[in-house]
Amino acid sequence: MKCVINGKAEESVRNHGHRISCQGLNGGSCHDESCSEENISEKSSGFVVNNLRRSVSPHATLRKGRQQKEMTLEDMYNQGDYDDDDDDSDWEPIQKHMEIRKWFCINCTVPNFDNDVYCYICGEHKESGILRHGFFASSISQEADLREEELELVQRSKGNRTSDFATAIGFDERMLLHSEVEMKTHPHPERPDRLRAIAASLATAGIYPGRCYPVTPREITKEELLMAHALEHIEAVDLTSRLHISYFTPDTYANEHSARSARLAAGLCADLASEILSGRAKNGFAMVRPPGHHAGIKQAMGFCLHNNAAVAAMAAQAAGAKRVLIVDWDVHHGNGTQEIFEQNKTVLYISLHRHEGGMFYPGTGAADEIGTMDGKGFCVNVPWSRQGVGDNDYIFAFQQVVIPIASEFAPDITIISAGFDAARGDPLGCCDVTPDGYAQMTHMLNALSGGKLLVILEGGYNLRSISSSATAVIKALIGEGPEYKLEKVIPSKDGMETVLEVLKIQLNYWPFLENIFKKLQQQLESLSFQFTEQETRKRRRVALPTWWKWGRKRWLYNVLHKNGRGVNSQRLNWCAPLDGSAYSIAQ
Repeated sequence: MKCVINGKAEESVRNHGHRISCQGLNGGSCHDESCSEENISEKSSGFVVNNLRRSVSPHATLRKGRQQKEMTLEDMYNQGDYDDDDDDSDWEPIQKHMEIRKWFCINCTVPNFDNDVYCYICGEHKESGILRHGFFASSISQEADLREEELELVQRSKGNRTSDFATAIGFDERMLLHSEVEMKTHPHPERPDRLRAIAASLATAGIYPGRCYPVTPREITKEELLMAHALEHIEAVDLTSRLHISYFTPDTYANEHSARSARLAAGLCADLASEILSGRAKNGFAMVRPPGHHAGIKQAMGFCLHNNAAVAAMAAQAAGAKRVLIVDWDVHHGNGTQEIFEQNKTVLYISLHRHEGGMFYPGTGAADEIGTMDGKGFCVNVPWSRQGVGDNDYIFAFQQVVIPIASEFAPDITIISAGFDAARGDPLGCCDVTPDGYAQMTHMLNALSGGKLLVILEGGYNLRSISSSATAVIKALIGEGPEYKLEKVIPSKDGMETVLEVLKIQLNYWPFLENIFKKLQQQLESLSFQFTEQETRKRRRVALPTWWKWGRKRWLYNVLHKNGRGVNSQRLNWCAPLDGSAYSIAQ
């Protein structure tokens, strides 16, 4: 699969082994500039369904395109990973085929050698209890019960139990049936365990069930979907219920349960929006899959089948909302949501995402994409120019762009497309947003719309990152503030430049932004970015995993701990190279 952006073919991250395992040590973010985004999906203008076991149904439309041989993750591991490049004429290979056994990390899906107990990328134990206790479970132990220090964390998480059950949760176990039937080179990142890990975390913390109430699930109707999607798209998704295996793009899969899962997800989001707008619920969290913000008017892509946020916005308007705000903090641009509303001035769409000049999937979302026709100025894109963006830049963008424009727009309800793939430790996003960062952004948005706030799950592929981040957001919904709040936010230089670029464009449509723009221009020269970088390096100085003492990297553990010195993550490239090692020393 490939995605052509500006005339260049960008291959999928699932076809680049070192990118899909991109993750910082102990959950830190990747700092290798050569590790760019996972083009996880392909932008498709039509419906593509490939039945892998029999001929394609005559109802499916196949689009012809240029073909290119794909290099899968497994291919890259098998392409000399275990060979010795040195010439040794005395060595004679053993003719008998030796099978290399491996296991896939439950947390990040990275393959590991069978004799390793811990994932060499994220450090998760081979038999981790993360699906039983969520992120509260130990990452270095297979113990079924929580240890004393983990129980203390649970007690702190339960906090002050004064909730009046004003927060609604949308969830249905039937959405777990949506899965890739036949694993390719390694487990698909958009997998049922994502919901299981979040549910386990909420249950362990006593949040849900306990402090929130459920919304009765239902399937969205065709008439409701037609408000956001074309009929041909709806029929294409429904067609998959008659196929055992099908694909819209090489990585956007479906099985016979996927169409119902997508309808359930959209139905829950629509009903949550109506519930909140009517006042029956103060706010809500849609714990749903498949995700939706890449699904456009006519195409499914990027793991997304129906656009849940768009359906929720339409339902809110049908229930009486005049203006709807959608804030999308998924690490990828929500091209589908933008397409659906780009001519609509009653829906303000704001997205913060990695862009990197269009070289990051899906390639859309530049700052100058501001909507069309009557919708000009009601599409605001904050396109980060690099990976590794963290709390400071996100909160700064919220303070200078998101909240000012949203306040001026005065929405009746706010919807968050909450992808957690910009979270620290995510193998695809390679950014550095913490659970407290997400909680603070939620708290800031909660001040809009009289607190009428709906959070809809999008991406996020590290189970610890997504479950801890989702839990932090839901705690903010039920009235608990973040454990750590950023007071004085100093952005990176790249972050400041991105915000200024956005303000310069958007002040043509929001004139009041001119004062903010001029103020930041004056501050640009006076800000000490050198100080910020020093503080960043200090924060990223982390301890090495203890299991390195006994594993394949014990020699590295001893070298880096010589004379009691720690590791500076800026001196290491934590994107796994093709030889299977977990690091490479920066030259």
